[in-house]
Amino acid sequence: MERQKIMKKFFLLLVFLQMVTLLSGCFDRKELEEQAYVVSIGVDKTDKDNIFRFTFQIANPEVGSSVSGNPAPEPVQEIVSVLGTDFLSATNAANATVAKEITLEQARVVIVSQKLARSKEFIHLMQSAPSTVDLKLNSQLVISKEKAEDFIRDNKPKLESRPHKYFQYILDRAKETGVIPNAPLVRYFQITEGDADLFIAPFATTKKDPKEKYGEEDNYKAGEVQLKGGNITQFMGSAVFKEGQMIDTLTGEETRVSLILDTTLAQQDIIATYKDPLKPDFDIAARHQVDRVKIKIDYKPDSTSDIDVYINTHMNVFAVPSTESYMVESKNRKLLHDSLERQLEERIRKLVRKTQEKYKLEPFYWSLHIRHKFLTIKDYEKADWSNKIYPNANIRIHVTVKSLEFGKILRESDLKRVRD
Repeated sequence: MERQKIMKKFFLLLVFLQMVTLLSGCFDRKELEEQAYVVSIGVDKTDKDNIFRFTFQIANPEVGSSVSGNPAPEPVQEIVSVLGTDFLSATNAANATVAKEITLEQARVVIVSQKLARSKEFIHLMQSAPSTVDLKLNSQLVISKEKAEDFIRDNKPKLESRPHKYFQYILDRAKETGVIPNAPLVRYFQITEGDADLFIAPFATTKKDPKEKYGEEDNYKAGEVQLKGGNITQFMGSAVFKEGQMIDTLTGEETRVSLILDTTLAQQDIIATYKDPLKPDFDIAARHQVDRVKIKIDYKPDSTSDIDVYINTHMNVFAVPSTESYMVESKNRKLLHDSLERQLEERIRKLVRKTQEKYKLEPFYWSLHIRHKFLTIKDYEKADWSNKIYPNANIRIHVTVKSLEFGKILRESDLKRVRD
């Protein structure tokens, strides 16, 4: 009996010690209302070398929340700009004016001005990002045409009061259409350190510079789309990085082609327009799903290497403004099928030629498809993919439209009969 009491007390003591150990893990816990959550971070170049202006867009979680019982009007966000040398020091400096502790855990985007991205200081700035504990490397890198601070302050969504939701929705929608790339910070470091491919990031602006002539819906860069009303912010096209530094920009169409040719990315349903083969004054809208692209490289150490690119796609035509009979007449359907293949192939060929001649590198991550041909890393580096193999390679594009459908339309309207 006495032994049982001793064992019982010993057991209770063990339980108590375990509880103390578990509770000790909460000593540094902070309540939600004690923290200020940054939604986006903007970084700009200053007149002093390696000194940057950081802009923090801090969201007010109570605005737009159904659980908020405070009837008093509150600002949707607070925007604070400070000088700093890196993300961590700038965050601490910003806390001099913000009562709550600033945290970067919820930051969805890092917005960098085009001027800073094109400077040699940019890659040195980015080296501090991985060591900033709160900043997640799946945050999107966005390049703004103007100052990042101006971009954040001028961006005023009309339909979404919560800024974190705005960036989530706008980036998801644009990535689905393919007019901007998926560019997490971790991908920037992977491609930059690999030193064999180009990195592309979304290009955005709040400054309008519309083209005078109408082009295809994706043949624009940010700021060139002719829009009236709504938010002035535009996400279109991409910024091109070589060795960690921005060198150029791509249009929405060129960005879409780049994403199609990148086998490391999941393919989305993409909507695009093509010239009507029977009436070139009209465009045809089609949605196409690209199967996994196949890249075959015939590496020749002593001569020009051959690269064959195979793209299989399924197209669904859902808008034929010319009302030409492509569904009923098999001859016209074959003509449309061949025309779509030819137009898509030409778009791909045009971008590939541009990357070979202008950049001497590609944003498609094709270097992964040749590395297995070398026994060691030294052999691969000696072969020199970026300076010798890719710029001089003979690249052949093979596009096949596997299926052609016409959505829910059974036949086109007969305009002659309608007008009669």
